[in-house]
Amino acid sequence: MTVSTIIRDCLDAMLHPSVRYDALTSARHRAFMAPRLLGSLAAFAAFPVYLALRGAPNAIEVAAFAWLMAPILCSYFLSRTGRYESAQVLSSVALAGLVMMMAISTGGINSFAAIWLVVVPIEAALSASRRIVAFASALALSCVGILIVLTSLDWLPVSEASVAGHGVFMAFGIASATIYAAGLAFGAESLARTSVSLLYVEEDRYRLLARNMSDVISRHRHNGAVQFISPAAEALVGAPAQRLLGHGLFDRVHVADRPAYLTALSDAARGGEARSVEFRLRRDVVRGNDRMRPSGAEFIWVEMRCRPLEQGADISSSNADAEVVAVLRDVTDRKLQEEALAQARIEAERADASKTRFLATMSHELRTPLNAIIGFSDMLVQEELMMLDATKRKEYAQLINDSGQHLLSVVNGILDMSKLESGNFEISPEPFAPRPALINCCNLLALKARENGIDLITDAPKDLPEVNGDPRAFRQILLNLVSNAIKFTERGGSVTVAAGVEGSRLMLRVSDTGVGIASDDLARIGDPFFQAGKTYQRRHEGTGLGLSIVKSLVGMHGGEMQVQSRIDEGTTITIALPLEFTPQAEHVSNIAILNPAARTAPSDQAHQVKKSA
Repeated sequence: MTVSTIIRDCLDAMLHPSVRYDALTSARHRAFMAPRLLGSLAAFAAFPVYLALRGAPNAIEVAAFAWLMAPILCSYFLSRTGRYESAQVLSSVALAGLVMMMAISTGGINSFAAIWLVVVPIEAALSASRRIVAFASALALSCVGILIVLTSLDWLPVSEASVAGHGVFMAFGIASATIYAAGLAFGAESLARTSVSLLYVEEDRYRLLARNMSDVISRHRHNGAVQFISPAAEALVGAPAQRLLGHGLFDRVHVADRPAYLTALSDAARGGEARSVEFRLRRDVVRGNDRMRPSGAEFIWVEMRCRPLEQGADISSSNADAEVVAVLRDVTDRKLQEEALAQARIEAERADASKTRFLATMSHELRTPLNAIIGFSDMLVQEELMMLDATKRKEYAQLINDSGQHLLSVVNGILDMSKLESGNFEISPEPFAPRPALINCCNLLALKARENGIDLITDAPKDLPEVNGDPRAFRQILLNLVSNAIKFTERGGSVTVAAGVEGSRLMLRVSDTGVGIASDDLARIGDPFFQAGKTYQRRHEGTGLGLSIVKSLVGMHGGEMQVQSRIDEGTTITIALPLEFTPQAEHVSNIAILNPAARTAPSDQAHQVKKSA
């Protein structure tokens, strides 16, 4: 352990507790106490030697030694209170007082002690306080003026020192003042070195934080030009930080977001308050290790919080030179979550609206056949009072039967849809011939087509190959599609059912010349309970489950469904089913909705995709 280490440990032990954790303030306290303690201890050590060599000292010599020993009291005061400025004031007053006492006793302004008045403001300079330096300078000049006045007026006692003794004392005063000033100079140098070292430490600390923070720190001019940006920007935008200086960052901001970006920086520089803005920023996508040649780009969402560089400055007076510090953070994940939540909310509202429409539809679909069944059955019960003949009874019984069949079809559609949605609908694939099934379905609906004045055209080649699938589901798909086409085709129109083979798939096309579907409704074709148009505009019965069931059955067979439609021109629905269906494979329905032509407004008759009751 060196002597300097021992001295430093002793000084650290004397520091006031309030300054032990502040490196710069601790250095100032040590620089204050060290020369005073060393000088005082040296005076204590030299005093016995002086007594042994010279004998009993006179009053001047005692005052001189007291002068050299007194600073230890100032060090003790600082150690006990921690009041640095007060200790500096006491030291200046004590030093000036001792110098005045010595100078008055030894010749006034011509005294060897007068030179020490120069040390008073030099000593105060270590306080780093203008008030103390000004006080010490005024105090030293006042003492000089007093000594000059007292000397010129001969109000001072006559000095008993000889000319030779005066020279010795003068040499002693100059030497001691020089040594003390040198100690102060070394103290000032130590403080300066400590300040620089602490500055480097702080810079290294902030540099380490800037390099390791995920957020990007930048400094901007009020016009958005970047003067500094932290290395974390490279991870954010995929480009070196040097490329973002100047207007490099601005060039990466999405064109639509640039006004908001510049406005936030300008408001922060002009208004002096923090601003926050979110914008899209282009990020280079690097594949591999070559960062100089990005392979693509994408936009990410960034949140920027900016505030003026100097909060305490009068920003309004220097808007042209105002600078802004900003912190940028990647908020893409949060934005995606917000968009997902917004989409989920829209879907929930849409589902709620669909449920409302479904309940309104079901109230009609169930009440109408039930009213018919109850009404006509009551008439049959009271046939004696009503005096019904056989023809009327047969007519009423047929109406009751038709209403019951309609009610059964509604209930079956709801049950099938619930089974499909819950995953409990099972298909039993087996080889079957599609042409007989297609012709049979068209024959079943031919009477309905004739009653509505619609031509039902069937185009099914005789050489259609067998299909491996569920024949019951195949028939249900055809019945729903053809029934819908007939229902929404006006009298005098036509419905065409065609089949063919393309590659390894069976293609079914059901075309009509009906009312068509509006472009706004095409995206939701196949949603459960969805009916194109508005519920209060309905002209046709149905629950809106027909195409939902078709979509699900086609998906379970690994097929695809396409819908093409034009308002008032008709609709074509194309079904593609694999010829060889494998139940073990996982199939996902791929539904492409196409609208190649008109963008006209929805018609009141735009119900082409409802399920036939």
